Amino acid sequence: MRVLITGGATGLGQAIALKWADKCVSKKGVLDICIADINIERGNETVNALTAKGANAFYMHCDITSDNDVQTLAQTIETRWGSVDYVFNNAGVATGGSLLDETIEQWQWVFDINVLGMVRVSRALLPLMRKRGSGYFINIASQAGLTPIPYMGSYNSVKAAVVSFSETMKLELAPDNIDVSVVCPSFFKTNLDESMRSSNPASHKMISKFFAKADITKEEVAESIYQQVSQKRFLILTHKLGKRAFLLKKLLPTQRYISNMLNQTKTMKRAMESKVKE
Repeated sequence: MRVLITGGATGLGQAIALKWADKCVSKKGVLDICIADINIERGNETVNALTAKGANAFYMHCDITSDNDVQTLAQTIETRWGSVDYVFNNAGVATGGSLLDETIEQWQWVFDINVLGMVRVSRALLPLMRKRGSGYFINIASQAGLTPIPYMGSYNSVKAAVVSFSETMKLELAPDNIDVSVVCPSFFKTNLDESMRSSNPASHKMISKFFAKADITKEEVAESIYQQVSQKRFLILTHKLGKRAFLLKKLLPTQRYISNMLNQTKTMKRAMESKVKE
């Protein structure tokens, strides 16, 4: 099994890598895995942890906003493995703020990484899968792409774009025997807030609080992803509350759903506005 994970040095990407290693070793399989990331130190630490589990792992520096880096990654994968079985488009960053808080530069930054970065990697690795006649893309989106909350406009938008892009890939690549899943986790304990950009301190504090209060770990999310990828589910929801929220959005009349969300987000609105007035 040959697995590539972007943003695999830390957080969910790292948890996915370790989970796949555990599962593969337990089945007495061989796992070749590439950790593509911009953090060399953490990348090497993850590779060492994977090697200790019996995986054939290596680190590759890759900035997914760089066409050259992505092409070099694809060429390295082809040289070392010939092809790739699973590509986890996991690398991403977080943003927050109101419509007036977030600059156009911040919107461009998060789109270039979370959406266009995924497009670059997918385009670069697709020819290898087509040549082999099979493959699997797992794109990491977010619950925010399905049931958005206020003060995360750019992040909600890019994750919704990832969901739409994934559905397009699913339909487009099916004739090539290439599968696609999109993962939409809610908040869980991770280091995503380290990369978060927001000009409003209240927004940063609010999102960090959501991460800290999460009742599910990245390892539990990785386990859920493993189980659902094994079943080849397209839309992978990892949180019970996330599943409930998505179901309510689908079943409730639109106005009722909006009213319900307005009631649920009143506290957020007060917190943000109080900081603006200070």
